[in-house]
Amino acid sequence: MSERKEQKEVDHMDAWQPKTETGRQVKDGIIKDIDEVLDSGKAIFEAQIVEVLLPTLETDLLLIGQSKGKFGGGARRVFKQTQKKTMEGNKPKFSTYAVVGDRNGHVGLGFGKAKETVPAREKAIRNAKLNIIKIRRGSGSWEDNDNQPHSIPFKVTGKCGSVEITLIPAPPGKGLIIEKECKKLLELAGIQDVWSHTIGQTKTKTNLLEACFDALKQLMKVKVSSEMIKQNNIVDGSIAKVTVSEE
Repeated sequence: MSERKEQKEVDHMDAWQPKTETGRQVKDGIIKDIDEVLDSGKAIFEAQIVEVLLPTLETDLLLIGQSKGKFGGGARRVFKQTQKKTMEGNKPKFSTYAVVGDRNGHVGLGFGKAKETVPAREKAIRNAKLNIIKIRRGSGSWEDNDNQPHSIPFKVTGKCGSVEITLIPAPPGKGLIIEKECKKLLELAGIQDVWSHTIGQTKTKTNLLEACFDALKQLMKVKVSSEMIKQNNIVDGSIAKVTVSEE
């Protein structure tokens, strides 16, 4: 089954006809590193670019909805259903969130909405690949004596709507002390230990996820010195690449 799946992916890439200059350079082998695209500031308009440059990319759907149950106690599910009432009857739509990552410094979050579940899922996965970002990791906890970038280098805060989430560096072995769906986001980003603090209407999962993703974006916006890079073992993107952009 694995060989058949690999062959299908190869055929899919062979059939890919890039429509952007970045896509053509990736298919021709001129661009071989996803960080080259991200650092240039160019927008990614083709999901195949990420699929080629990050072959170990993993995908997961997040539990943002709830199935119908007695007294509203249904099980969590990946699709959130809404309905529009018209003269012709109810018109349902399904929304979902997907997260992609290589567990090594790259992660993306995407939203998809459609009249059926399968197109909504495919849209979410595609948008997650288009929204891929590079993050910084390090060992910024005052209790940390490890020299591996298992956590984040400093405290960052992200916000969406009324929800505000703060990610705080944690020592090795502490784990991800954060809400379950945000935990999936951090795991695929390659973060192993972190504390968190949230305020606002955190029951709104969509805003909570967007706030967490915004906090990860802030990691690349903070200016770092050469002394801080050495002290907190900061790396940008993959661990294999120890180059950090000092500002």
